[in-house]
Amino acid sequence: MIVRIAPNEKSGPPGKLADAEVHFTEGTLEGLKLIGFTVWERRSGGRSVTFPARQYSVNGERRSFALLRPVEGDPAAQEGIRQLVLDAYEEHEQQVGAPAAEEQADRTHEEG
Repeated sequence: MIVRIAPNEKSGPPGKLADAEVHFTEGTLEGLKLIGFTVWERRSGGRSVTFPARQYSVNGERRSFALLRPVEGDPAAQEGIRQLVLDAYEEHEQQVGAPAAEEQADRTHEEG
C-alpha cells in the first residue's frame, strides 16, 4: 500500500492539515485507491484521521455514513490504517518542512 498526502492549501476548515489516499499495490485491490481520509490537528494537541464517509440529510439534519468499517465491529481494527496515514503525514512533514499545509508537493509513504 502507498499513502499519498495532499496538503491543505486552503484557509479552511480550521485544523485540516491534509487529505490522504490509500493506493493498493498488491492483491485483489491492486490498481485501486481509497480516497477520503483527512488528517486534522486537534485543538488539544496531537493529530487525528477521519475516514471516508458519505454525508446525507434526514429532516434537515446532516449525518455521515462511514464507508470503511471494521468487519467484526471492533474499532481497534481501524488503528493500523489510521497509524499508516499519520506516519505518511509525518514523513511528508519531514520531507517538505513543517507546517506541511503550506507546501504544494505530494509525497508518498509505502508499507511493505
